[in-house]
Amino acid sequence: MTQKQRPIGSGFTAASTADEVLEDIGLSGTNVIVTGGHVGLGLETTRALSGAGASVTVGVRDPDRAAPALAGIERVELARLDLLDPASIDAFAAGYVGSGRPLHILINNAGIMGGPLFRDARGYESQFATNHLGHFQLTLGLLPALRAAGAARVVNVTSGGHRISGIRWDDPHFTTGYEPMLGYGQSKTANVLFAVELDRRWATDGVRGYAVHPGVILGTDLGPSRPEDGRAVTDEQQRAMGLLDDSGRPIIDPGRGTKTPRQGASTSVFAATSPLLAGIGGIYLKDNDISPLDTPRPIDFGVDRDIPAEVVPHAVDPESAQRLWELSERLIQA
Repeated sequence: MTQKQRPIGSGFTAASTADEVLEDIGLSGTNVIVTGGHVGLGLETTRALSGAGASVTVGVRDPDRAAPALAGIERVELARLDLLDPASIDAFAAGYVGSGRPLHILINNAGIMGGPLFRDARGYESQFATNHLGHFQLTLGLLPALRAAGAARVVNVTSGGHRISGIRWDDPHFTTGYEPMLGYGQSKTANVLFAVELDRRWATDGVRGYAVHPGVILGTDLGPSRPEDGRAVTDEQQRAMGLLDDSGRPIIDPGRGTKTPRQGASTSVFAATSPLLAGIGGIYLKDNDISPLDTPRPIDFGVDRDIPAEVVPHAVDPESAQRLWELSERLIQA
């Protein structure tokens, strides 16, 4: 895995936009699913892929509320998908597979971050359940359509926040010791490990897996599963980290990882479409390239103005990836 995490010199930068990444790529006849593709990073991902000719299905909890955001974007359809509701996930996957359409690109983009402890109906911690288990169940349900494409890519939107925590094997649902950012970090590590093991299992079927860090994208709807629960990182902490100016406006500095949604979406569409990644999978990307493997170090979200986002070993460990897959299979069957 260490050998796979080596930059390839894509020619793009941290400041590149999704449109720039797709400039020479035509996606006519390509079918895409983007979860949460109606807001923030997901909306820019949907817009860019549609602009390149793809047909995009956007999975959302409330299609009626999401429809205005997607008005005017060509070749886009909405379908109900609640990642905390196993029945909703199964219905979405069955509906797509039943349509007979191959699925060339699946972007597992939707996610939540922070807030007090909240559990789904099964008793699972909501960040792990939404960010990882929901997408895991969805991806397995869509496997027939991915295989039918002949060559397909699954892109998991993760975060440099994976560095905060590995998988809490003895207590993934936080029966004790819950902290919002620990829960977030575990779920983001799970996103990476899922891509690693998916690629190992499914590459021979033409289905490759990728995990991408989009950057720090302020002003999106990324937040807790219940808005009333508040956020894990306050405005005061964001100012201390150099993410907001004194007026509360985002400070855009791609070199430091703070990006606009169009810049943030670029690595998702790079992973989903770039011919430079042909034959390469099971990797973590940032800034439109493969991330080098980094050494872990503590992060203080209150004062740390240099927040690293390169991948660390616990997130790409093959044994952990296989262990998480097996655990996830058991959990979604419960």
